[in-house]
Amino acid sequence: MRTELHRQPTSALADVRNLGILAHVDAGKTTVTERILYATGTTHKRGEVHDGTTITDFDSQERDRGITIFAAAVSCTWAGHRINLIDTPGHVDFADEVERALRVLDGAIAVFDAVAGVEPQSESVWRQADRHAVPRIAFVNKLDRSGADLDTAVASIRERLRTVPLVVQLPIGREEGFSGVVDLLRMRALVWADGDDSYEERDVPDELRAEAQRRRRQLEESVAELHPAALEEFCARSELTEQTLAGALRDLTRTGEGVVVLCGSAYRNRGVEPLLEAVVAYLPSPLDVPPVRGTLGDVVQERAADPSAPFAALAFKVNATATGRLTYLRVYSGVVRKGETVLDVGARRSERIGRILRVRADRHVDVDSAVAGDIVAVIGPKAARAGATLCAPDAPLVLEPPTVADPVVSVAVEAVRSTDTERLMSALVRLVEEDPSLAVRTDSETGQTVLSGMGELHLEVATEKIRRAQGLDVRVGRPQVAYRETVARGVSGLVYRHVKQDGGAGQFAHVVIDVEPLEATADEGPADFVFRSAVVGGRVPQEYVRAVEAGCRDALLEGPIGGHPVTGVRVTLTDGATHPKDSSEMAFRTAGRFALREALRSSAMVLLEPVVELTATVPDEAVGGVLGDLAARRGRVSGSTARAGAAVITATVPLAELFGYATRLRSRTQGRGTFTTRATGYAPAPASVSG
Repeated sequence: MRTELHRQPTSALADVRNLGILAHVDAGKTTVTERILYATGTTHKRGEVHDGTTITDFDSQERDRGITIFAAAVSCTWAGHRINLIDTPGHVDFADEVERALRVLDGAIAVFDAVAGVEPQSESVWRQADRHAVPRIAFVNKLDRSGADLDTAVASIRERLRTVPLVVQLPIGREEGFSGVVDLLRMRALVWADGDDSYEERDVPDELRAEAQRRRRQLEESVAELHPAALEEFCARSELTEQTLAGALRDLTRTGEGVVVLCGSAYRNRGVEPLLEAVVAYLPSPLDVPPVRGTLGDVVQERAADPSAPFAALAFKVNATATGRLTYLRVYSGVVRKGETVLDVGARRSERIGRILRVRADRHVDVDSAVAGDIVAVIGPKAARAGATLCAPDAPLVLEPPTVADPVVSVAVEAVRSTDTERLMSALVRLVEEDPSLAVRTDSETGQTVLSGMGELHLEVATEKIRRAQGLDVRVGRPQVAYRETVARGVSGLVYRHVKQDGGAGQFAHVVIDVEPLEATADEGPADFVFRSAVVGGRVPQEYVRAVEAGCRDALLEGPIGGHPVTGVRVTLTDGATHPKDSSEMAFRTAGRFALREALRSSAMVLLEPVVELTATVPDEAVGGVLGDLAARRGRVSGSTARAGAAVITATVPLAELFGYATRLRSRTQGRGTFTTRATGYAPAPASVSG
């Protein structure tokens, strides 16, 4: 980690943009980030992913693998605006890194491949951004590639993402001949010469003038349909002024009703400056987003992005190393200065802020303070985890932490040398501190240490990090998927009486429950557990009803088939009885736990296994072999499309069948096949797996 001492530049909150780069793996996110750093003068040499010279992919594994693994934050300035930028991973195994980044961002650039359009992980991160209501603009990248087509990419955005694309540029030239864009707002051509980093502004070429006018009209009509003020002007004048159009695009971007679409080739440095101008023009500042909401007990509070308000910040990333901890913060309100003491509300402990750093991937600039709207890293907090709230000691508040997905793959890990066992456990603890989507446990039957994560690559990266960072020789077992159990047919009217008398106050609880399958909803997908009470007449007091629910949740941790967690269950408390002296919350919690365990043993249960949507791109001549291999892996092919001498195959495949699939696909396609996966949930496992 390199640092420099620097005075913090003062900039108004209106001039700050906190944004992320989102995309499918290999769409060009990191190259876009590198070109932004180069265009803003933050770097003086263009970093290349294939050369391992990028700023944001600074980890040795990222450079070796050529992909982004860890979300990297950088800060730069453009046209008087400070841009705090987070380059996020595109691989499905690191979706939790994206989730933590989206929790603290005000806007995002979604990058799409001009040949492939919307790819599976593009769709996943788009849905993640939808959940967080993060405004986005789209950048269709790689227009210089063979087969690139802006209109096809835009059509896929409209169809797969269910949004309204508002295309503000027209490409000049196709594929290798791509040389610039027509700005449809100003009706000017922006042309980049070979070897020149800056563009030249010209009149629209004669051969493109009619097409540019047609697309400008199309843009005006699309905006007028969505924006009342633009519609009023359009009806009165039959056209929109540049000022009205720009204002309407800004409003539609921030409400999410439309997405501004730009295009270019980041690798060839074409289209980056207009993208930065769009970031400043359309994406929100911290002042434009709603105040953050937090809780204190049962009271909900709001904190606006105001430097004069009490300090509140969310820790969204932690780098825990043997030499210290670096905690990344999004400051939502107030000011924090180095040397001050803040409160970690969840841990109920005070932490001292030793240093505050403006982040530039693995290089940092020391600053004296951080204000509302900032994204910074701090040194000093010793126990803050990702998702922790740091705030002023006299104004405590708990901000909602990012959600953490349940791990789906596990491996057993052990140190090759028994003397390294303690060091291995310390390294695993640090890994979990850095990445909450990892989990470590000890298997009660075998005594093995088990590391769980989001996929095979996720665990491979984690164990390799231990080897490289700690110099430990680690033995890793075969990956195992995380199964679940669910109810296929439930039971009604199961009665359970918990009576215990062993001297002194006894325990009494009587409950009657119904258990039934919980169907998935179209909007939210499969639900885990729903509990409701249908008890009438106050036969079970409300505090005991809550205790029964807590007991049922305890019972869901281990199902009757193989001790796997139980999901997709609705439990209804239909009746019960209490004792005036011996009933208690503990008694009813115990009754709820044993009642549901007994009900599950009496129900028809099904084992569930994690499944993924696999998208494989293979040469035409290898399609038959690949389809046969997928069928052997219990895959269900859902589609196949042709693309420039190759076929794109989409299939749903059990995750357990995909371990080692990369090697198999390469051998069947002579190294020309590629694939990506996207988690889609759980599906019933066949009897051979259940048994």
